[in-house]
Amino acid sequence: MRRRALFLSTALVLLLHALVLGWVFLSWKPAVQPVNLVRVFDARSIAAPPPAAPEPPAPRPAPAPRRAARKPQVPSPGEAQQPPPPAGDWLAGVLAEAPDPDPGAASDMASAAPDSGAGAAPAPDPPDPPQPAAPAQDAGANGDPPGAAPLPILPAPARLAFRVGGQTRKLSYHARAELLWQHDGSRYAARQEVGAFLLGSRTQSSEGRITPQGLRPERFSEHRRGSVQTADFDHAGGRVVFSAATPAEAAVDPGAQDRLSLFIQLGALLAADPQRGVPGTELTLTAVSTRSAERWTFRVEGPETLDLPAGHTVALRLRRLPRDQNDQQAVLWLAPALDYLPVRIRLTQANGDFADLQLSGRSAP
Repeated sequence: MRRRALFLSTALVLLLHALVLGWVFLSWKPAVQPVNLVRVFDARSIAAPPPAAPEPPAPRPAPAPRRAARKPQVPSPGEAQQPPPPAGDWLAGVLAEAPDPDPGAASDMASAAPDSGAGAAPAPDPPDPPQPAAPAQDAGANGDPPGAAPLPILPAPARLAFRVGGQTRKLSYHARAELLWQHDGSRYAARQEVGAFLLGSRTQSSEGRITPQGLRPERFSEHRRGSVQTADFDHAGGRVVFSAATPAEAAVDPGAQDRLSLFIQLGALLAADPQRGVPGTELTLTAVSTRSAERWTFRVEGPETLDLPAGHTVALRLRRLPRDQNDQQAVLWLAPALDYLPVRIRLTQANGDFADLQLSGRSAP
């Protein structure tokens, strides 16, 4: 009995548990969870289309044309190329186109100071109004213009002294100069020296023959700082040979002059024919230095009275016509009372430096 009762109670307990669990199971509903949708891809093999041809690149703009480099100017056979003159080399010589370069020129004026007892140098002359030009007369082949009969009349031998005033590197200076002119009727010799304390000196010499057409130079030389440079005339060959220049020679005409004989020959031409002294008349000669041969043209500007250290003097003024704005300016005064010898010479460089030579005395050589 006891076993039967235990069995029944056990079965009853189990039945009750089953009923409870079933009710709980039926009443419980789980929370709705989000459903992750999974995409199903249908993979297929598709042949890729051929790549499109790349577009041609846009044309690059053409570069701007480059300016052609300027070719260096080559000096003509008759004229040696010269670098610009060094500043301060004021001993250029009368009527020299420009001071010739020199390795020691830098030391010439660097230590120079104005003369302590001298006043300020004269200011540059204002430019004169242009005058109508007469037909140019080429005093080349025979020293006379074509068809002119009068032959040059040379001045008597003389020694001329000059006072020199000027400016270089904005410093005023005063110096002395002397022109010695000698001849015996068949040969001539001319020497010009310019010098000053602390500045040294520079000497130019010209020698040659005297012909019916005037001076015929044979040698022109220049002495400065212990060196000598020369230009030797070969009239038969129509050339001049330089001792220290490249090219070493230049072609010249029979009436060529050097830079010292030039203003003596100009005076001789004017003394022979007063018509050459008419204002506006132009005279052209070949001027030879120790480095080059060039054609120089002078224009007659007319007479004027100068107040010189030697006294009041009537002189005929001639001006060299520069080739360009960088060329040296030169003005020359020739006195008829002194056989047209120069009584004043003024040289002005492109940078404003100038030298003014004025006659202070005249004596026998």
